[in-house]
Amino acid sequence: MRTTIDIPDGLLERAVRAASLRTKREAVIAGLEELIRRAQRAELRKLAGRIDLDVDLGRSRTGKR
Repeated sequence: MRTTIDIPDGLLERAVRAASLRTKREAVIAGLEELIRRAQRAELRKLAGRIDLDVDLGRSRTGKR
């Protein structure tokens, strides 16, 4: 989808350099993906203590099923 946006001078260039990306498009996509990841983590944090998991940590860490 094509969208025209007004971004403060230098902000996009700083993001490209900071993330070692090649293009402005990559920087915008990476930024949007990070916003989504943060929102998803926040939703998961809200579930803390509300879900009872019967997990054997020792067994799960050894990789045995």
